[in-house]
Amino acid sequence: MNEQEIAQWLTEARNPVSTDLDQRDSLGIVTLMNQEDAKIADAIRPELPKIARAVDIIVERMRKGGRLLYFGAGTSGRLGILDATECVPTFSAPPEQVQGFIAGGPAAVTRSIEGAEDDMEAGMAVAREEARVGPRDVVVGVAASGRTPWVIGALRAAREAGAATIGLVCNPSTPIHDEVDVCIAPVTGPEVLTGSTRLKAGTAQKMVLNMLSTASMIRLGKAYSNLMVDVQPINRKLRARAIRILREAAGIGEEQARALLEASGWEVKTALVMALADVEAHQARRRLAAAGGHVRRAVEMEDVK
Repeated sequence: MNEQEIAQWLTEARNPVSTDLDQRDSLGIVTLMNQEDAKIADAIRPELPKIARAVDIIVERMRKGGRLLYFGAGTSGRLGILDATECVPTFSAPPEQVQGFIAGGPAAVTRSIEGAEDDMEAGMAVAREEARVGPRDVVVGVAASGRTPWVIGALRAAREAGAATIGLVCNPSTPIHDEVDVCIAPVTGPEVLTGSTRLKAGTAQKMVLNMLSTASMIRLGKAYSNLMVDVQPINRKLRARAIRILREAAGIGEEQARALLEASGWEVKTALVMALADVEAHQARRRLAAAGGHVRRAVEMEDVK
């Protein structure tokens, strides 16, 4: 690609409202950034049907034992890794169920390895050899430009393996559009600081990734009402949260909530079914298994033998 092609990308264009950026004081700079950030949700809104379709695909594949795999370079790669990492404590997701891969490998998480994104063959190799993408998986290629060769390589390898493919870009009509089953493209426009796509584009990507993983996990039974009932209470703060969740969901006191959690081995969903269905821990676990992990279904069913 040449300079003329790059100049046509909206994410690389100059923003006419910030041409005086270097002349503004601190309040002026952050005020302008805030004004531009306010446009992000509006950019995402037209993409909601595509995001919902992507969630349906993820849920379908995960129910069959598939994984959600993010591939990105630079900021996009780091955001994918962040989202994947947070699924473990938030939803008790096995570490292998949601994973993030970044061009340049683990070292690129904490320092810039910019040249790595240009290697399409390396992206294909990571998808094939490190991620071992298979036909039950969903691969999400995250690239603000929509043109990152490493990400395109990973997507091509994923398609060859029979995986479902999703693109998350911030430009219209990109090469990634032609590589995926669904392409989510919130067009956030020129950045306040020209070409710095860790700003609006990065924020939009983070918001969409939140939707993909959170909505998928909710559909898979990881929530009851709006409560995180599959949280892992692995420290003092999270144990206090587990007690609070159980108290609110079951309408019980702190002492009873703690006793139920201790009896369930601090499995919040198990404790909740115990409370709502008045069953023992082993019965609650059987019900949850039969209900596919959904608390409401488990409470409503007869005891499973």
